Amino acid sequence: MAAATDTTAGAVNLFIGTVRDNALSKKVVRLEYEAYEEMAIAETQKIFEEATSKWGIIRWAIAHRTGILKPGEIAVAVAVATKHRKESFEASQFIMNELKEKVPIFKKEVFEDGEEWVSAKL
Repeated sequence: MAAATDTTAGAVNLFIGTVRDNALSKKVVRLEYEAYEEMAIAETQKIFEEATSKWGIIRWAIAHRTGILKPGEIAVAVAVATKHRKESFEASQFIMNELKEKVPIFKKEVFEDGEEWVSAKL
């Protein structure tokens, strides 16, 4: 959040995505995230550039973890600063939706009785 804070902004929206303990009606033991890092960074930059042109983002920051995560842990955090709250909420939602669709981060859900790769979505 500190990286996205700016005195010219009237709003900083912080979205935090956490690991659920269930999916597909099964108990989740852990998630395993992998990323094509170079492309993920490039695609994320494009998303923020588009969001900035639409909502006037003043500053932004994102962190997405890779590796093994357990239920309750933070997987992703996105912060955006804009002049007004409406724009910060809209930009944050747009960014998360685009990240899920375009950024090459891969998730494997590990259950008590097996595992399943989820398509390249957050």
